[in-house]
Amino acid sequence: QVHLVESGGGLVQAGGSLTLSCAASGRTFSSYAMGWFRQAPGKEREVVAAISGTTITPYYRDSVKGRFTISRDNAKNTVYLQMNNLKPEDTAVYYCAAAKSPLVLYTVKSAYDNWGQGTQVTVSS
Repeated sequence: QVHLVESGGGLVQAGGSLTLSCAASGRTFSSYAMGWFRQAPGKEREVVAAISGTTITPYYRDSVKGRFTISRDNAKNTVYLQMNNLKPEDTAVYYCAAAKSPLVLYTVKSAYDNWGQGTQVTVSS
């Protein structure tokens, strides 16, 4: 098990940027695949980006490609989501998640068994 704490959410105007951070507990962070998900009111939780423990070829959902970047610093037990050119439709609660998997990344929420508490991102038009 790993404990996850997100930070960095807030209110931003359309076209602005935010960087979310997710700090993880434990000594084996590099053996976990990490994912960022989001959930807007009345909608299903959806994957935004995912990265394996070895950081090879991250995954992005189509609507954020070219605008969002997922990265991780295994020495700091932290995964980041840099969000640029934000749009009102990016408004949601953002969650980070961890799955025990050093080599493979996952894009489905059922693969993850460790979740943070979420951080609100609101993009005004």
